[in-house]
Formats: sequence, structure tokens, C-alpha cells
Amino acid sequence: MFEFIVGVLARSYYFLRRFMPTNIVTNAIHTRRGLKWGVPAMLLAALYAIAAAYCADLLEAGGPGWLNLLVLLFVWNTLKFLGVGPVSLMRLVSVRVRESVARRRMAKVLFAENVDMERIDEPMLASRRS
Repeated sequence: MFEFIVGVLARSYYFLRRFMPTNIVTNAIHTRRGLKWGVPAMLLAALYAIAAAYCADLLEAGGPGWLNLLVLLFVWNTLKFLGVGPVSLMRLVSVRVRESVARRRMAKVLFAENVDMERIDEPMLASRRS
């Protein structure tokens, strides 16, 4: 019984992670090309917060009970997008530092081997193990 519950939870988690729009956006932000969009994506959190407040106001005015689910969904998405901004910013800084260190190391190796900079127009695959 426990294995069945874990299996259903895992399948539903991967389904939601793959097909829900906000999860698609956050997955795209967590790629190397998408890290720069983390902070602007925090603006979506404001829209979700406004939508949650609007639905909460409708509920207080005697709206249907299913709006509670929308309020929970909007609040969850607000928190998700508020968290993705700083995390992507920290990851972007660490990636840029690693790339800068790699460029400096490569330049140091090239200058030590007296490689002409004109020969380095196109990247070429080479192994240093030979």
C-alpha cells in the first residue's frame, strides 16, 4: 500500500512539474540561459499576489467556496516566483565567476604556450592528455 501511494505521488509530482505553466517557467529560469530572467520573473509574483487578493475579496463578499483553491494557488505561485529571483541571481553570480576563472586559466595556458591569438578564431576541441 505504501509503495502504491509513493508511486502515485511521484507520478503526479513529475506530471505537475512537466506540464504546469509556472513550473515550466521556473524550470526554464534554472537553465544557464534563463538565469538572467529570474529577477524580472519576480514581477509575476506581484500579479499573482494581486490575483490572490482579488479572489480573497470576492470570497469575503460571499463568493463561491472554490475560490479558496484559487487563493491558495495564487499565494503558492507568488511565493514560488518570489523565491526564484534571489536564487537565480545567486546562481548567475556563481556561474559568471566560474566562467571568468575558466577564461583566465585558459588565457594563462595560451600565453604560457606562446599560442598566436590569431589562431584562436574558432573554438576547437583538443585534449591535454595526449
